[in-house]
Parts: sequence; C-alpha cells; structure tokens
Amino acid sequence: MTTKTITKAPFKADQVGSLLRPERIHKARKDFQEGTITAEELRAIETEEIKRIVDKQIEIGLKAVTDGEFRRRFWHTDFMEHLNGVEGYIPEQGYQFVGVETEKYNVRVVGKVSFNPNHPHLQDFIEFKEIVGDRAIAKMTIPSPNQFFYPGILNEEVYPDVEDFAKDLIQAYRDAIQAFYNAGCRYLQLDDVAIAGYCIPDIPEDERQKSIDLALRVANGVLEGKPDDLIVTTHLCRGNYQSAWAFEGPYDYIAPTFFAKEKVDGFFLEYDDERSGGFEPLKYIPKGGPKVVIGIFTSKSGKLEDKEVIKARIQEAAKYVPLEQLCISTQCGFASTHHGNKLTEEEQWAKLKYIIDIANEVWGTL
Repeated sequence: MTTKTITKAPFKADQVGSLLRPERIHKARKDFQEGTITAEELRAIETEEIKRIVDKQIEIGLKAVTDGEFRRRFWHTDFMEHLNGVEGYIPEQGYQFVGVETEKYNVRVVGKVSFNPNHPHLQDFIEFKEIVGDRAIAKMTIPSPNQFFYPGILNEEVYPDVEDFAKDLIQAYRDAIQAFYNAGCRYLQLDDVAIAGYCIPDIPEDERQKSIDLALRVANGVLEGKPDDLIVTTHLCRGNYQSAWAFEGPYDYIAPTFFAKEKVDGFFLEYDDERSGGFEPLKYIPKGGPKVVIGIFTSKSGKLEDKEVIKARIQEAAKYVPLEQLCISTQCGFASTHHGNKLTEEEQWAKLKYIIDIANEVWGTL
C-alpha cells in the first residue's frame, strides 16, 4: 500500500497552511532584532509554539497539520530568497492591496537559479515532522515556481530568454520536491498568486493566454517524475494581507487550461466571496481527477459562516465536480505574513473546528 492510499489528501476538511503567530513569537522576533536574545533562543521559542499548535490542530481533528509557517515572515519570500541565484531586498514600495500597502520586502534574481541543498526550510520540515510523528500528516507549503514570473523578479541580464529561466526554475523545483520527499514530506502545497492573477478581467487576451500557457508548462514540468506517493496540490489566492485582498476576477479565464491540465492531486480554490465568481469553471476539472478544495469559509474574519448556506454552496459546486471529489477549507491561511489577519487565535480554532464538523455532517468521514 502506498502512502497516497493512506493519506487520501487533500482531506474533506483541510487547511491552507498559515496560522496566526502568537504574541510570544512577535515578541521573540522583536527581541532578536534588538539583540536581546540569540538566534538559538528565538528558534527554541518558535519550536515550543509549533509544538503547541500541532497539538491543537490534532486535538480539533485535522488530519493534515502544518507548522503554521511560524518560522517565516512571508509565505513566499522566505523560500524564494534561499534558492541559489535569488536575493531578498527592500524595494521602494510594497504591493498595493485594497486599502493597504504591504510591508516593503521582495526578492529578485541575481544569478542562475538552482535549488540550494542547504535550504533552511528542509531542516524546518525535518524538525516539524518529528514533532508531528505518526499522529497526523505533516503538510508542507511553498510558493509555486510561477511566483518567479511576478513583475520585477526576473533579471533580463542574467536571463535574456525567459525560456532559459523557465528551464532552470523547473529543475530547481524538481530538486526541491525531491529534497522534501527525501526529508519525509508526503503532502506538499504550491501556493500560487500568479496564476490567480491571470483571472483579472482587464488583461489583454493574447498576453493572458501566453502567460497561462507558460505557467502550465512550468507547473507540469516541475511535477514530471515526482514520486507516486507524494501528494502535490496547488492553492490559488487573490491576496491575503491583514484581512485585505489584492485583486478580483473569476476562474473562467484560467479554467480551460489550468483546471483541465495541471497534473496536481488537488486544487485549493478561493471561494469565500463574490470576487472569485461562480462554480461553473469547475466543470473543466477532470472527473475522477484532482480533488477540489473549495475555500468557502473566510480566513479574513472570525465570524462563522451560516451552516445552511455552506451546505447549499457545497451542493452547488457538486453540480460541476462529483461530491466525493470535493473538500472544504478556508480560502487562504490565517497569516500569509507575520502580521496575520484580523481575528483572534480563539476565532481561528473555532473556524477550523467548524469546518471539520460540517465536513463530518456532509461526508461522514474526513
């Protein structure tokens, strides 16, 4: 029996990944920056807090648990800047979200890109998996390779031809996937704001399709030859920063290409409000193919959704994807960056437990 059969991931009630950083971690980070505690002391505090939230996730009934991304500042840059040929830096401005500009931090290509075998996330995962043990599935989240196509990251002096860049990215991510697999990872999620960005309505059609085709080629190139018992999912998001969002647009634009052809085991799709459009694009998901985790709960607020409305939405989605192929979660994590969304930790746990309870009512088993 393969691990794939055992895990059944994604699960009927699943989660995207990031969790609210407790005040203790915020304080420890500040103390470290001010030089009053060492890197080792900071790490020890992070480890204690990761142990606490792993126990909590298992206690409420989640089958797949994460480290909450507690050792990261941002969901993507921490991983990206530790690849060879990439550096982090402070730009003149952050990303513009609705009503807020993000903290100024980004990455850029400064040399040929390849995987760093000493990438810190590997050790982070090894320690995290040891904490989880055999009590649950240890889920790892990393940014999709397509995040590297975001404006301002590619260096045309290093890569005059985008195809050469794509080729190196694919190899870097193949090596990353194998390294995480060797470290014991069997459930990996690729977070992809770039693909969701192609849902914005006012992009010129030829430019959009060209970008989508390249993104699909890179995503599938990365997945080629992956171990059979490694579950890989894609999570699409329209921005999640202190409960604000960045853009809107339905999946109609990307579904015929991406939903139909990306060779993942599951899609985590944002569906917590009207910004994502309707469920009809789900008709492009192959029947019996990837599981579809519909993010019909919001991580941007602690208010619990109406149960009957949620159940009706699940049935609506089931018109396009068989019910047994569907799962539910929040549309995104609770803290894509260290700042976190505007809700309490208590509200976060209540929401996750609520999702599990509803999944049990709808499917009878996770």
